[in-house]
Amino acid sequence: MSSSPSFRDTPLAKVSEYWNSRPCNIRHSPQPVGSREYFEEVEARKYLVEPHIPGFAEFEKWKGKKVLEIGCGIGTDTINFAAAGAQVTAVDLTEKSLEVARQRAKVFGLEERVRFIQANAEKLSESVPVEPYDLVYSFGVIHHTPNPESVLEEIRKYLAPSSTVKIMVYNRRSWKVLWILLTYGKGRFWKLDRLVAEYSEAEEGCPVTYSYSRSGGRRLLEKHGLRVTDVMVDHIFPYSIPEYVQYQYKVVWYFRWMPKFLFRALERAFGWHLCLTATPK
Repeated sequence: MSSSPSFRDTPLAKVSEYWNSRPCNIRHSPQPVGSREYFEEVEARKYLVEPHIPGFAEFEKWKGKKVLEIGCGIGTDTINFAAAGAQVTAVDLTEKSLEVARQRAKVFGLEERVRFIQANAEKLSESVPVEPYDLVYSFGVIHHTPNPESVLEEIRKYLAPSSTVKIMVYNRRSWKVLWILLTYGKGRFWKLDRLVAEYSEAEEGCPVTYSYSRSGGRRLLEKHGLRVTDVMVDHIFPYSIPEYVQYQYKVVWYFRWMPKFLFRALERAFGWHLCLTATPK
């Protein structure tokens, strides 16, 4: 597990500033931000590129249940939980993301099913009333906060014995990390923590990005009173970036001729997303 002191000492304001300047997936559509067409295109693109998300989240499973989402971003997963019939409390650090997410709830007529709260996940209970949830869900979020272990300590406060926790963090032993090391690091593995943070997102310069091996991710959760019931690795981004930002899907040459079954095997072995499902011990 990565535990760089430089990340632990990063001011939260720096993290907030980075994500507030460009919320995740904000440019997934050329349509006017906030329109129905915009939200539909954002969702279509997100799940085209990351098709494993609906299967991991199991949106339909939480109908009539209470869901706490930590790091909702612009609300794509949030609204899918709500549309499936869940009552959702959606938390994010940045006001810009929440502004777009609230608009999405309004556009799809789901405002009564979602409570949005701006909060620091490391001190969640200072902003979110402590009560048990059926599901605590956080996809690609806690590895971007200076102290992920503080978030896990907070999550415990919202769990009943029957609760489920689903968390995605980045996989240390992944194709993406190797690609970053070779492309940007020129093999300088001793700088890997900083390199992964710098190039982990579409917008370079992310101030904090931890990454975990399968065993490291399991230890992270089990250390904080959770029993891991499932570990899944998935997602290799196969598209050429210059075309992708123009909304064109051109597969890079070294994946283009790879049989689909082989690419899927590669994703399940060395994918960027480490998806962990757990219950209270």
